[in-house]
Amino acid sequence: MTEHPDLAGLQRRLAEFAAARDWQPYHTPKNLVAALSVEASELVEIFQWLTPEESARVMDDPGTAHRVRDEVADVLAYLLQLCEVLGVDPLAALSAKIDRNEERFPAPGPDAAG
Repeated sequence: MTEHPDLAGLQRRLAEFAAARDWQPYHTPKNLVAALSVEASELVEIFQWLTPEESARVMDDPGTAHRVRDEVADVLAYLLQLCEVLGVDPLAALSAKIDRNEERFPAPGPDAAG
């Protein structure tokens, strides 16, 4: 069984991959955000004309599941590269956002159903 890599390790691999190809000059925040948007759009394209029921079963087809995993990987790769370039800790940013959302949108209490 393969061990799941950690986020920092993946960011390091992405940085090493880009460095080995001299791609760092192209990995500006603007370019990375544009690439992230393109890859997210490619993920959307897979689901574009599916019904809600079909979209819930998208991973049942091996070919489509492979495409979904590839596009998810592309989106995550560009997001991690963007975080690296900007000095954003993605897990800390997500945790802080969840904290803010919990304050903004409190769960209904037991008496809310009324």
